[in-house]
Amino acid sequence: MTTTLYPPTAVRPAARIVSRTRQHDFSAVPAAIRSEWIKLRSLRSNRAIFGFTILAGLVMSWVLATFVKTDPYEHLPFTVSNSFMTSTWLTTVMAVIAGILMYTSEVQHGTIANAIAAQPARWVSVAAKATVASGFGLAMGVVGIVAGFGSAVASGMPMGETNGMVTAAAWGLVLTSLAAVMGVGVGMIIRHSSAAVSTALVWAFVVENLVRSMAPANLSRFLPFSAANGMLSIRSAGDTTETLAAALSRTQDAFLFAGFTGVAVLAGTVLLYRRDAD
Repeated sequence: MTTTLYPPTAVRPAARIVSRTRQHDFSAVPAAIRSEWIKLRSLRSNRAIFGFTILAGLVMSWVLATFVKTDPYEHLPFTVSNSFMTSTWLTTVMAVIAGILMYTSEVQHGTIANAIAAQPARWVSVAAKATVASGFGLAMGVVGIVAGFGSAVASGMPMGETNGMVTAAAWGLVLTSLAAVMGVGVGMIIRHSSAAVSTALVWAFVVENLVRSMAPANLSRFLPFSAANGMLSIRSAGDTTETLAAALSRTQDAFLFAGFTGVAVLAGTVLLYRRDAD
């Protein structure tokens, strides 16, 4: 006996399973960078930080020209060439804070979950944040140096020896770019804006100075902001003859600071993958 089904049953083809590949992730990076750039521009805190960077460059050079006038370490008059980057160390700290806020502001406003849902490959978001942060840190370094130079010239300082100015400025821009990326890593590790910013400030202004005053020079020279001082070729108040003699070269300090930056971003990325997006 033959049985006929009416109406005939259609056989559906097997559903096609679409999976995300590494190539898809790489192709998503430009869009992620554009997204991070939009977020960066939308934060009022970044505009305030950028403006403060310019103000610091103007004020610090003017103060040196008007009130200080003589280098307390070298006992020589300040010139444009040895003072136009005075604010760059402060710019470095501000760049770290800007990088921190790039991540913690998303956690604070509850948008990080949406960002991860839109881009499940979390390393793409990290790469985009690091890229935009480095560009913002570079821009901060540029405007700070230009403002410091203009203020020093306008204050009537003599120009001084100009041969090393371009090299010094280049090292300063490398530092501020790396500092902003380090801030992204710190923000991913701590995640709370106030806690992360406070930790960065206390470390930069308090902890490292205490360590440098107590630890051997061969050890304290490996601290991150000691490396920052070395890249800028500046002295701190706690420097002694021993610490100056044990100082690393600028290239070594750059690799050291870049290493700290890489460790911070790597640790933050690992935690980003292990934590729930909340």
